[in-house]
Amino acid sequence: MNLAYIPSPSTGVIELGPIPLRGYAFCIIIGVFVAVWFGNKRWVARGGTAGTVADIAVWAVPFGLVGGRLYHVITDYQLYFSDGENWVDAFKIWQGGLGIWGAVALGAVGAWIGCRRRGIPLPAWADALAPGIAFAQAIGRWGNWFNQELYGKQTDLPWAVKISEGANRVAGTYHPTFLYESLWCVGVALLVIWADRRFKLGHGRAFALYVAAYCAGRGWIEYLRVDEAHHVLGLRLNVWTAIVVFVLAVVYMIVSAKLRPGREEIVEPAAVEAPKDEAADADGEDGTASEGSTDATDPTGSTDSSDAEGSTDAEDTKTSVPDAAGAGAKEPGDDAGATPQKAEKS
Repeated sequence: MNLAYIPSPSTGVIELGPIPLRGYAFCIIIGVFVAVWFGNKRWVARGGTAGTVADIAVWAVPFGLVGGRLYHVITDYQLYFSDGENWVDAFKIWQGGLGIWGAVALGAVGAWIGCRRRGIPLPAWADALAPGIAFAQAIGRWGNWFNQELYGKQTDLPWAVKISEGANRVAGTYHPTFLYESLWCVGVALLVIWADRRFKLGHGRAFALYVAAYCAGRGWIEYLRVDEAHHVLGLRLNVWTAIVVFVLAVVYMIVSAKLRPGREEIVEPAAVEAPKDEAADADGEDGTASEGSTDATDPTGSTDSSDAEGSTDAEDTKTSVPDAAGAGAKEPGDDAGATPQKAEKS
């Protein structure tokens, strides 16, 4: 008998009045907000403008949700299109069933559209968002806990999750693979943050590191799961997917480092052009003010010449004094020595 375990919620829905709040959907939504928030901080630190990550996420998130659902429905088609199953359930995303592989693949298509519209490189945007995606996955995996799904083999470990009797499941204590993957994703996010600071990863290599690290963990976690899945050569389909994607990510990092070493200096041209335009406008205003002050000082535009001529005329007028003898005006310089004698006579 297992005395210690992680209990499962009795229901995956919380009723807020007339609005049902489903735990699975709630975890996905919170994860998306965390990814966008953290990605925005990293994007601004790289030299981008605030809000760009959210603008592109408007394209990436819907594409990602559709891609994740498509991957799940295609790889687990028997759950929806077999005899006795209702194909309409394929659209009930709130009941669980999102494949991360499809979500990232089709989400990248949406992100490419958004980046193209904003004129920024997709790899740089993906690098900024990479650890945020890992944090989002860590949060989103708790949605499986609400739905009591995707657990592993039976175990008596004190951190086992207790599963109740239900459709397609047997009551008991099992490996909490949702918890394993959640913790692994947190570790992946921290790894990407550290490596990005240490090695200045650029041109999509931070995102590739996230993909490779996630696949490495997903492989062994997938091996523990007991839910129904297709097998190829004795391995679950998702294990093969993790192996292939891991190899592609590692190859990309190696080739990219050789072809494009270093990191992008400019990730968003508009963020660089804006300060230049503001500086140009400021210079123009300063120049206008300078001209205005000159005109105010000298409306005629000839300050020195006018003042000089005016002062000269005034001196000539004052120094042209009449002769005491009535002989006419004389310049002071002509009789400089006689002036004291004339004063004595008078």
